Amino acid sequence: MFNITIKRASLSDAETLTSIMKETFNEEAKKWLCEEDEIIDYNIQPPGYQSIHMTEYSIRELVYYKILEDEKIAGGLIMTLAGNLHARIDRIFVSPSLQVRGIGSIALKLAEEAYPKVTSWELETSSRQLNNHYFYEKAGFNRVYESEDEFCYEKRTNTNDETEKVQNRDLSGTQYESCGMDESDFFKVNIAGSSISNSNVMNSHFSNCNLSQSKFQNINFRNSLLADLNLSGSRIDHVTMGGVQFKDTCLDENQPSVTFERCDLTGSRFVECNLQEVEIQQSDLSGMRINGVSVKELFDVYERNVKHT
Repeated sequence: MFNITIKRASLSDAETLTSIMKETFNEEAKKWLCEEDEIIDYNIQPPGYQSIHMTEYSIRELVYYKILEDEKIAGGLIMTLAGNLHARIDRIFVSPSLQVRGIGSIALKLAEEAYPKVTSWELETSSRQLNNHYFYEKAGFNRVYESEDEFCYEKRTNTNDETEKVQNRDLSGTQYESCGMDESDFFKVNIAGSSISNSNVMNSHFSNCNLSQSKFQNINFRNSLLADLNLSGSRIDHVTMGGVQFKDTCLDENQPSVTFERCDLTGSRFVECNLQEVEIQQSDLSGMRINGVSVKELFDVYERNVKHT
């Protein structure tokens, strides 16, 4: 009889977890996607699922459990906690060689037991993965939304939590001024068109939110984490970015390229980046080096040997 447990993953587990996740989702793609149709399904092959850097990010910033069978890593379970009462299952995977043994079901149950205050569990899965639909429904999840590509599931649990709740009320147009609302939990709340100003929102957590066409002005974002965002078409003007790091970031192929104008990028570093077709104009390149070679010296060689020939 095998023993199944879950334990918070550490960075030393990243390589093993990435390898299992890559194998698992590639097998799912073979089963449910036709290569000749070139279908892209991010529930079956999530962005970055083959990247150890994405795994390291998830371990650092999300709730990442390794699923253990007799102390050996059998898979992983990645969660996002929103407040105290709501949780989202981002990914769950078990090595293909260990599936159909109930390991995933046990891992889900253990996760629920680890967070007894959570009353709402959510997740999405591909409409194509029929085995997943049976798996989640057997675990007590109910389908709350479906489209051609995606099914959304939710599981509500009852707790004895006495936290005051305001549910299913229309509070549109309400004005809050000089109110203490620290540690509040907003879930499935429509605040489109709202204004938040002169307020302290330090250490807040925004996840799975639609902030398109919003404005952030005169905001202190020091030491904040901006991750898993779609910023296509956005403008970043008059921003102080000392110490900012861009990692595992890519362009939206449907949007124009990124433009930097009148930006001070002194001391910046580009490492393992795709800089194809990058164009630099009317910029101070003093001290700039590419793979250790001075750009100024390269230009000097170009001036002497190419331009004047």
